[in-house]
Amino acid sequence: MERSIQSMKICIIGAGMGGLASALALAKAGFQNIEVYEIASNLGFVGAGIQLAPNLVRILDRLGVWKDIEREAVVLNETSVRQGESDKELAHVDLVYIKETYGYPHMVGHRASLAGSLYNGCKREKSIKFFFSTTADTINSFSPKPSFTAIPRSGDAPYVVEADVILAADGVKSNTRVEMLRKLGVTAQVEDTGQAAYRIMLTREQMQHDPELIELLDGDKVIRWIAEKRHIIAYPISSKNIYNLSTAQPDVNFAAAPSATYTTKASKSTMLSVYSDFCPKVRRMLDLVPEGEVCEWKLRVHSPLPTWVSGSVALVGDACHPTLPHLAQGAAQAIEDAAVLGVVLSRIPDTSPGNINKALRIYEKARKQRAETLVELAAASGRAMHLGEGRAREERDKQFAALKAGKGPVPDKWADADVQREIYGFDCMEAAAELFKETFAKL
Repeated sequence: MERSIQSMKICIIGAGMGGLASALALAKAGFQNIEVYEIASNLGFVGAGIQLAPNLVRILDRLGVWKDIEREAVVLNETSVRQGESDKELAHVDLVYIKETYGYPHMVGHRASLAGSLYNGCKREKSIKFFFSTTADTINSFSPKPSFTAIPRSGDAPYVVEADVILAADGVKSNTRVEMLRKLGVTAQVEDTGQAAYRIMLTREQMQHDPELIELLDGDKVIRWIAEKRHIIAYPISSKNIYNLSTAQPDVNFAAAPSATYTTKASKSTMLSVYSDFCPKVRRMLDLVPEGEVCEWKLRVHSPLPTWVSGSVALVGDACHPTLPHLAQGAAQAIEDAAVLGVVLSRIPDTSPGNINKALRIYEKARKQRAETLVELAAASGRAMHLGEGRAREERDKQFAALKAGKGPVPDKWADADVQREIYGFDCMEAAAELFKETFAKL
């Protein structure tokens, strides 16, 4: 008897943003047998603020999880780019038009709220089953029946998991990526960008005695303070009860990064030293961070891959396109991956390995160029923000000055209207459906 495509077994390695969204998108597309393997014992969500751009929100709304996130998200109506040392405004951009143009406002929230809502959405789907405390180790086969070895952290015996499709959402250190590329005689080592970021969240209680800081928390503005090799982006989250600051600066503490993660506890005195020449307002906020609670995140990437697909296995999110945070699109692009996978896999006529591979190659075609373009755009935006004294910085600041007069592009690409049009105005699901229709029969 011929199997329905909805009965295919789809295994997802990793329960981060890309993995959770992939599971939920596939469940919403009608798939009935979805397994998610996660090395952690539970999804104790951490992290700081996250920008919820319209291209991301559009997908969350279709997956039925946006309303839960929206309740505590904050609408941003303006952005201000300022000199770090003086607090002088270099540029101001009105963001109100975004909702009118793209159907959703630009909002910000807590990463835990986004991940938690995706996880709760998955738990409401009977077709999704989680396997925690389990390492998805070696990929044994990429086709026709892909499989991997699962190793429980409980000490139980390893076992082989066979599926129709394997989606590897196992992050920037992806073992699946390494094995996939080894077959091609190619490597894509994780690269040290030389940058790190502090993730800081200040509560209303911590800020309440400083009227200038409370004004920031009660506003609807995102601010980026920029200087040579450094910047800070800040905005209110969690119904304006938390002020989120994310920084980027030279990574002077790489040796301290644990092997299993790129996040580590850092020195408050070092953080204060890095930003010692910033304006008093910024320094007062950094000084509010309690000793022992400075979290530093190592920024790592890898070069573009020759392919994201082998047989019936595909890479998702940071496993194939880790993105620097300067464009606020890392999670959004992983979730676009997930949405496109739901579209293309639900349209194949049968469960044959050949048709599965065709669908995955359409996924790659739909996503690879866009994701890699935004990876480079994020890196370029970071370079522009971090310029030191010299002609390039003078030219950048001329662009900022022209912008204040209503002319020209924004050097901070996140706030540039043309870039926003390219990112926010693109419906990845509609585009994937059209691409499938046009190309599937030709593959």
